[in-house]
Amino acid sequence: MNDVLRQEKKFAINVSDGMTLRSRLGSVMRGDAHNGAQGYIIRSLYFDTPDDEDFSSKIEGLELRRKIRLRTYSPQSDFAMLEMKQKEGPYQRKRSLRLSREEARRLCMGDYRPLQAYADPFAAECYGLMHWRCYRPKAVVEYRRHAYVARENHIRITLDGQITATESNCDLFSARLPMYPVMDPFRMVLEVKYNGFLLSYIKDLLDLVERSELSVSKYCLARSVSLGIRA
Repeated sequence: MNDVLRQEKKFAINVSDGMTLRSRLGSVMRGDAHNGAQGYIIRSLYFDTPDDEDFSSKIEGLELRRKIRLRTYSPQSDFAMLEMKQKEGPYQRKRSLRLSREEARRLCMGDYRPLQAYADPFAAECYGLMHWRCYRPKAVVEYRRHAYVARENHIRITLDGQITATESNCDLFSARLPMYPVMDPFRMVLEVKYNGFLLSYIKDLLDLVERSELSVSKYCLARSVSLGIRA
């Protein structure tokens, strides 16, 4: 089980600024090994309670909140990561557990019993919480990411574009999902993650592009379409 605690800030930027920023960041930070020319695909299945408690807590800006998801990087992958993100004041805590493809498929169908086979306390916590609060699969979100890292202060900067989603099919591994766009195709999401403080030379690069702080998550963008809520 991986456990990460850090500060996270999200911004909306336009695509042209994103391309410029990629070039600048690539000259001073290490690109993620999976980047390639076009970045890499991330696909996540989000779970929520029957009354959409996690969605509502984010929209309402509650200081203590969580989200639970399964994440994979290809429909052909033989594994997925079960992740729980929790907002704790200015920090985001993310814990994750690697599951096999078959175990993840069962979670996609609302069967959480595979988690009982793990001795890790995080698996037991997820199993108990998801049963107690009746969590169910709600939406799949997919996007293309470029990521850059600096070892100092565990800084990680990501640029996410082509953000799409579906609520009609929650099969994380399906090769064909009926996805729809949830963000203006000429906009993208900039995420800045770090421990302690952001190094000045990186902050200076970010200050060169126009950006507006984003208060909602990709999950909220996806759910807002069907729920008719302006995110």
